[in-house]
Amino acid sequence: MSRAIPDRRESDAPDGQSAPAGRTALAGRTRRGLEGGLLATLVMTVYRLPITRSLPPTADFWAQFVGDGAPEDYPVPALVLHFAYGGTAGAVFAASLRGRESVDPDEPGYDRRRGPPTYAGEVPITVAGLLYGLVLSAVGEQIVLGRLLDVDPDDRVAFHVGHVLYGITLGAWVGTRTTDRE
Repeated sequence: MSRAIPDRRESDAPDGQSAPAGRTALAGRTRRGLEGGLLATLVMTVYRLPITRSLPPTADFWAQFVGDGAPEDYPVPALVLHFAYGGTAGAVFAASLRGRESVDPDEPGYDRRRGPPTYAGEVPITVAGLLYGLVLSAVGEQIVLGRLLDVDPDDRVAFHVGHVLYGITLGAWVGTRTTDRE
């Protein structure tokens, strides 16, 4: 199976030579974060849409800076932008987890002796994801909604709960798909 960001040492180096472990670990973590960010954005969006009965704040962003209509006129661009932000934020989160590498039992070179991620390794990453979601929520409310867009979220509780769900989902995904490097 082809991947946009390879996780194998051989694929990062020319002529089958081994690439530096740090570079391949970063690429693997970043890929896992992108995947987790997209999944977490889906979870957050599925929670948010029926609760608030409105598009994410990216609709306001699109209407104000790109379009010339009301936010509800831009459902597709708003959702695409929302998922782009979520995927990127997930990649940044995972890339920041130095000392971890992607685990994929289906990849060539997977060391089965090391086994899958452990509970002790998953929990701290899930908690870190939760904290990351809270930071994104605070920054989103204060800077993006309050200063850049000058709008109030239609439901502050749903906005914050959505970001908590995002963070937990992202952390759990990355925590179960990465492990400490030896």
